[in-house]
Amino acid sequence: MIRSEILKDIAPILKDQLIVCNIGIPSQELHAIMDQPSNFYMLGTMGLASSIGLGVALAQDKTVISIDGDGSVLTNLGTLPTIGNNCPDNFILMIIDNGSYGSTGDQPTYTGRKTDLAGMARAAGCDNVVEVQDVDTGKALQAAIDSGKGTVMIVKCDSGNAKMPVITMDPVIIKDRFMKAIAS
Repeated sequence: MIRSEILKDIAPILKDQLIVCNIGIPSQELHAIMDQPSNFYMLGTMGLASSIGLGVALAQDKTVISIDGDGSVLTNLGTLPTIGNNCPDNFILMIIDNGSYGSTGDQPTYTGRKTDLAGMARAAGCDNVVEVQDVDTGKALQAAIDSGKGTVMIVKCDSGNAKMPVITMDPVIIKDRFMKAIAS
């Protein structure tokens, strides 16, 4: 499976959840598959979906799911120890690891070689780290939500992007409707 197929598969689970989605094509895919006010699309901040999601989770009690990529997490490795030392029970970081920088041309990342994101998350202090294959994402995500424990999920999948339109929604509108979803 590629990332867009995973997002289609888990869309029913994501419905009405607070979602912070990785920059570029992942946000475009989620927007095209299931736009909702509780989705916060990253439009220009590579590597920060996990950090922003953590901040939202720390600030309120609703479950927050950050959908990030291996390439983005590798550009902001400081996020893993920050999560490991501050992870609230309402935060799920789902790293879709396709072994590539999908939004910039599918250049390979080091997770396709020797770099182990699950091992890095554990070493950074993340207590609940789950590794799954693409086809098991829905079951693992639902289990993470039901557990009520902060979780880092590493989802291994194939590289590839679906052709999706660019998000034309103004970033201020994205922020405003997300903030209303948090408050409701």
